[in-house]
Amino acid sequence: MKAVVHHGVGDIRVDDVPEPAIQAPFDAIVRLTASAICGTDLHFVRGTMPGTADGRILGHEGVGVVEEVGPEVRNLRRGDRVVVCSTISCGSCSYCRAGYFSQCDEANPNGPGTAFFGGPDAAGGYDGMQAEKVLVPFAHSTCVKLPDEVSDDQAILLSDIFPTGWFGADMAEIEAGDVVAVLGCGPVGQFAIASAFLMGAGRVLAVDQHPDRLETAKRLGAEAVDFSAEDAVEALQRLTGGIGPDRVIDAVGVEAESPEGPRPDEVAEVAQDGTADGERFQPGGAPAQALEWAVQAVAKAGTISIIGVYPPGMTSFPIGDAMNKNLTIKTGNCPHRRYIPHLVELVRTGAVDPTAIITEQDTMQGAIAAYEAFDARSPGWLKVELLPQGA
Repeated sequence: MKAVVHHGVGDIRVDDVPEPAIQAPFDAIVRLTASAICGTDLHFVRGTMPGTADGRILGHEGVGVVEEVGPEVRNLRRGDRVVVCSTISCGSCSYCRAGYFSQCDEANPNGPGTAFFGGPDAAGGYDGMQAEKVLVPFAHSTCVKLPDEVSDDQAILLSDIFPTGWFGADMAEIEAGDVVAVLGCGPVGQFAIASAFLMGAGRVLAVDQHPDRLETAKRLGAEAVDFSAEDAVEALQRLTGGIGPDRVIDAVGVEAESPEGPRPDEVAEVAQDGTADGERFQPGGAPAQALEWAVQAVAKAGTISIIGVYPPGMTSFPIGDAMNKNLTIKTGNCPHRRYIPHLVELVRTGAVDPTAIITEQDTMQGAIAAYEAFDARSPGWLKVELLPQGA
């Protein structure tokens, strides 16, 4: 089968690879009908998150049809349409039972961290879903069945980025009438904006420097702040009567950029695998920028929700300023299995149609060019859906 395969920092290829096979009683094989490219994938390609083995199939977003199940998978059968959660969970351990599916004690054979598809060895070493088929561990928990009313185009956004945006808004503890700032208007940021409004936010201020992304945020009802044209913190303060937003959601992470230009020392601190050569797949130039702005801008006694990705090597945080403002800071990997069933129902009933975020579709053969355009934040390239061969 065809798959997008990691061959080192800055080097990805579409290869022919063996089809997966059932290995454990709770496994399933899913024939993928849709996948996607996510900003998290770029961390592995750029070298800002270490440990992705050569030969790893990339991608942690998938929708498809069940082809085979292990003997202990009792809630799925051949032919079921499913969305595959990006993070893998057993559904039985104490963390899963408490709703912290991304902290599952059983899913990661290589350590205590979150297990997910298409990532480093420390995340379990599982092959990903930018492929024609995928082996899904603990499929009874990691797969969620789809109703006929939810299309593949809608469902692919439920695998990771819509739940992650919802998680960011949930952690922010949004109350009716709150003013919320979202740093970063990429795909996850857009869903954080939409989720904040669904949770009762009175206003959402969206911070970015890319005009097409800010226009998308405005269509969702957000007020745009272009940090290439004005000081972001000053603007957030001014627009909120000098108080600052009640809640700030960091949907950027380590790939943040600064209007003052790159900060080489910070980049070197987090690019543990080295960085890609040439113009492609370069890490962001100011890894701590979003964290700094969040702490500076938020109102006293406010809440900061961090869903942007930060690798273990990232150790800079303005904790002193945060402490002196009595801030609440929440962060973590999204427990997708906790939120996906609810979001599926929102889509099924027509309360939400997430497909406006998809701006490009391509086949597996066009994946490398799509990665390059997405990496460059080319105008219009907000979310890329991949259609596997034979889908």
